[in-house]
Amino acid sequence: MANDVQLSDIVKDVASSFDSTFASNWWSNVLEHLSGRKLFYVILGISAFVVFAAAAVGLDAMNIGYRTAYGVTREIPWGVLIGAYVFFVVTSTGLCIVSSIGHVFGVQEFMPIAKRSVFLAIVTILAGFTVIFFDIENPFRMALYNVISPNLTSNIWWMGTLYGAYMFFMIVEFILLLVGSHKYAMYAGLLGLISGVSAHSNLGGIFGMLHARPYWYGPFMPIYFIASAMMSGCAAIIFFTYLGYKINNEKMDKPMERALQAVGKLATLLIAILMFFYTWKIITGLVGDPSEVAAFKAELAGPYAVNFWGFEVAMGMVIPFILFLRSKFRNIGMMFVASTLMIIGIFMMRYDLVVVGQIVPSFYELGVKEYSSLLPYHPTFHEIMIVVGGMGIVAMTFLLGERVFQGHKSEIH
Repeated sequence: MANDVQLSDIVKDVASSFDSTFASNWWSNVLEHLSGRKLFYVILGISAFVVFAAAAVGLDAMNIGYRTAYGVTREIPWGVLIGAYVFFVVTSTGLCIVSSIGHVFGVQEFMPIAKRSVFLAIVTILAGFTVIFFDIENPFRMALYNVISPNLTSNIWWMGTLYGAYMFFMIVEFILLLVGSHKYAMYAGLLGLISGVSAHSNLGGIFGMLHARPYWYGPFMPIYFIASAMMSGCAAIIFFTYLGYKINNEKMDKPMERALQAVGKLATLLIAILMFFYTWKIITGLVGDPSEVAAFKAELAGPYAVNFWGFEVAMGMVIPFILFLRSKFRNIGMMFVASTLMIIGIFMMRYDLVVVGQIVPSFYELGVKEYSSLLPYHPTFHEIMIVVGGMGIVAMTFLLGERVFQGHKSEIH
């Protein structure tokens, strides 16, 4: 009976905080905003076409078989689709963590980014789920057995379950933000934060607990995943907020400028932390066992050196770090350029993380002649199109969200 009373009280509180004119105002604003410029619809149409084409290619891959359609092998079973999945879910978790600084923990400067960040967190996790959907041979059976036959000792089972809970809480939080129930939105955001951080650190544990892959193995991975998620979230917040104001043809207000300045400062700090992590990971890796050394040499001076130095280091960390400092966190345009470079570099970080960890054969240390060289992997057309489709989902839903939800304005900022 006590629980019933508490639940009814919550329903009454949410109902009392609900703006009675919300629905009518929202619908009239939707009609107004959808009468936008032609360029908006051109970009939206291109994004929708990309999603449709990627879905067709993904279904074709399922039809002809992944062994034929994808470039993965028994030796390298995880390819660019896993890298893209990690990229999307990392970004989603980062958006959740950074936005929760204001919305959940009450830091006023971060309040204005809450609604757009929560929306984008939902969008990017859905894009990640879509990409992984086409990487699993039978995703429907996986979802069924996740429920009816759970394996509590499996990191992958926990990953799927926790990310499912995370997405649910984020959707609830966004709905509560829309109707103006900020008190309960905060509670939903806290639950989303806990489940998201748990899921994401567990994802790092999937890599870090693989003894057979020295490049991944160790306690570094869960910590790295959380730190890099926050860096990804900062980049995404700056990137999409800047674009959001351009799409809506509005001048950024002072509270939002201060919010982006705070996010830029946090991003700069996180870049410095990641550079510190990278340095020590490389130093310790180069004195590890032969297979670990071979993987790092492939990344530093081998076939993946351009990816590492050009994309991960230069575009992902060094150049954005310099641009953020030069902007003095007041030049939003320069910060937007830095965040764009970061997003490109971070995507390559995820790709290299997944692939480089597998290119050294398992029998490399034994000196067997057949396993003395690095294993090749090249993404196929099907894999690339599915990744592009995931990006198309983000672009399309972002554009629609800016119009339908009126630029994600909220009285909390």
